[in-house]
Amino acid sequence: MIRLVNVSLKVGAFALHSINLEVKRGEYFVILGPTGAGKTKLLEIIAGLLFPSSGEVWIAGENVTERPPERRCVGLMYQDHLLFPHLRVRQNIAFGLRGRSPAETRTKIASLARLLKIEHLLECRITGLSGGEQQRIALARALAPERQVLLLDEPLSALDPPNRREVRRELRALHKQLAMTTLHVTHDFEEALVLADRVAVIQAGEIVQIGPPEIVFRQPKSTFVAEFLGVENLFRGEITDCDKSQSPHEKIFNARFQAGPLRLSVVAEREGPAYAAIRSEEIIVSRDQPHSSALNNLYGTVTHIETTGPLVRLTLDVGVPLMAMLTVQSFAVLGLEVGTKAYLSFKATAIHVF
Repeated sequence: MIRLVNVSLKVGAFALHSINLEVKRGEYFVILGPTGAGKTKLLEIIAGLLFPSSGEVWIAGENVTERPPERRCVGLMYQDHLLFPHLRVRQNIAFGLRGRSPAETRTKIASLARLLKIEHLLECRITGLSGGEQQRIALARALAPERQVLLLDEPLSALDPPNRREVRRELRALHKQLAMTTLHVTHDFEEALVLADRVAVIQAGEIVQIGPPEIVFRQPKSTFVAEFLGVENLFRGEITDCDKSQSPHEKIFNARFQAGPLRLSVVAEREGPAYAAIRSEEIIVSRDQPHSSALNNLYGTVTHIETTGPLVRLTLDVGVPLMAMLTVQSFAVLGLEVGTKAYLSFKATAIHVF
């Protein structure tokens, strides 16, 4: 549905570098990256608001690289909505229906209002509405022209957490109902996990990883992706002792990973220099020596405790700092405090090496 072929862009000191990307028809695709990585510029190239320095943009099988925005069959919604404060909700939605007959416009507005549950707001002015309500109206206006592709630029970033969760659920439900090809950019990896069929991570103008969100989340291919997606335990070391006697048909093997005093059992494809990434939520903390199938059992001292809402993040010294995540309830049961000794256990398969 959307295909970018070697798309590059040079704007001042910033550049997009040979972007190759394909979004399937009906897919909810998320581009994930930090501020300044090039997410919005990529959307604007697809929308026709920017023209690439080189490369091609294809939409629905047609090369639209040099077409103006009005001939691209895309709807674009920016993060700041760009609603007209002096107009009522009905008039804001109607702005996306210019050129339609009055009867057709009324019918379409009524249909979108039902779909997005904003019927009671149609005669309201924008200035008195909540962030979540304004978001729905901006979405209705973007959907009104019935484009083939919907482009969403950080659509949830301005919302408070309750509104963000609600609109996120509505976006997913709306996509399932309409099956509209959607390209959504965000810096929030939780947003990508909830919404995306596939995700692309962008770093400094380059796509560095593409895949299903759960795979990208669990198996980052670089230190940048690992750190950006919240991996708190990341170690540079060496893989040794790959046991290739298990089966000649296997592609991964039991092995050892060493980073300074840290020695871990891992599964790996090869020996040699590598990084090991361990998500803090994969680590089990106990006061008593564990009796489980986990191959990695470490003993250390609590050095730092940080409570973040319903979760507690612990840092323990096991020769190197290692972070673990607990619920507040589990933390209370364990009775941990700074200076307490505790065991940490996790499976070899909980460690991603690359």
